[in-house]
Amino acid sequence: MNAPVNHNDLSLSASGVTVAFGGFKALTDVSLTVTPGAVHGLIGPNGAGKTTLVNVLTGFQAPTEGQVVLSGKSVGDLKPHALRRTGIARTFQAGRLFTGLDVLDNLAITGVGLGHSRRASEVEAMRLLDWMGAAHLAELPAAGLPYTDERRVGIARSLMFGPKFLLLDEPAAGMSEAEAEDLAKTISLVAEELGCGILLIEHNVGLVLSVSHHVYVLDAGQIIEEGDRDIILASKAVRDAYLGAEHTENEESS
Repeated sequence: MNAPVNHNDLSLSASGVTVAFGGFKALTDVSLTVTPGAVHGLIGPNGAGKTTLVNVLTGFQAPTEGQVVLSGKSVGDLKPHALRRTGIARTFQAGRLFTGLDVLDNLAITGVGLGHSRRASEVEAMRLLDWMGAAHLAELPAAGLPYTDERRVGIARSLMFGPKFLLLDEPAAGMSEAEAEDLAKTISLVAEELGCGILLIEHNVGLVLSVSHHVYVLDAGQIIEEGDRDIILASKAVRDAYLGAEHTENEESS
């Protein structure tokens, strides 16, 4: 898959990010870059530090060392709501919809929080729901949504008023193979049609490799490999991270 040509200098980067909790380092000197109109994957085994990195990039966790850079400017001292206003949006593993509101209001309240009027926010919410093929959900209570629809609404909410970058934290968790394939199409459309730079964090490696232009592999808080699908599939370091070095050595000797 060829990465789309980027005609501007926008980018979101983690530069030399380290996060330490006491004597434990969740991340060590991690650097990555997300560019507009492209899907970037972030994979790694459980406990690798993926969500910690997303939290750093979106202002929910301050780095111990390093910085978050948006188009050449350090933004690591901004709070999550301020980063969202700069154009950095995210979804959460648990969905986090406002269960006391209907679907339309879940999106509209985000627009109001971004400084837009209620009317403009409702118009944008309906536009996004229609674009995602989910307009029929608008008046349904968020509390009663099927799991996959809840994920779709979460993505639609994150896209309110056109963020430049979208970080998707485990969006396919709990989905069937067919549902994950539909999600992959949506992710590709967000990048291609909306020009949004996406960082896709997923345990579903097949999904990540199917849609990503560039993939980062995180293990024990460090980037151990990066590149396109072929590089990732050919990497012994990646196999070791997922299967264990001893398992890989046994396979090679058998």
